[in-house]
Amino acid sequence: MTTETTRAPRLPGDLSHDQLLDRVIRVDHAGEYGAKRIYEGQLAVLGSKPEGQVIRHMLEQELVHLKAFEKLMVERRARPSVLFPIWHVAGFALGAATALMGPKAAMACTVAVEEVIDEHYRQQNAALGESEPEITEKIAQFRAEEVEHRDTGLAHGAEQAPAYELLSGAIKAGSRLAIWLAERV
Repeated sequence: MTTETTRAPRLPGDLSHDQLLDRVIRVDHAGEYGAKRIYEGQLAVLGSKPEGQVIRHMLEQELVHLKAFEKLMVERRARPSVLFPIWHVAGFALGAATALMGPKAAMACTVAVEEVIDEHYRQQNAALGESEPEITEKIAQFRAEEVEHRDTGLAHGAEQAPAYELLSGAIKAGSRLAIWLAERV
């Protein structure tokens, strides 16, 4: 572990540790809320179908993640994303739209989002290093569950969705944009 005196000097635009932590908590809170809304949108369409139980299980895990980041926001005095109303509407719309395309498209949505989140969480833990063990442990646990969601989506035919590559690419691009925005706004 490096100390402040052995680190390379900060450059203009580099985040301080507190700024990085605020950004991590804000974006992860927004992301978990968005995931909650995606699954709620999917359940609005597929809730009574066999896939409903699978989606409900993933939603339950996302609610645990969301609760953890809500608690961290209060404890660490992190501000939420001001784009919260957009995540509310966009998440539900994405979930409902993909579910309307069919169960495999809903699972393709899950796979695309979770692949982006897997990489995002990995990068966050690398950036935080050993400075925040409580938070990096949570992120590692949540990352494992997000990978589980990805694997569940693949096991339920995500790659058989109509225009899978196009759908996946569009959802990944949107997820990356949402992350970039939530980190900053």
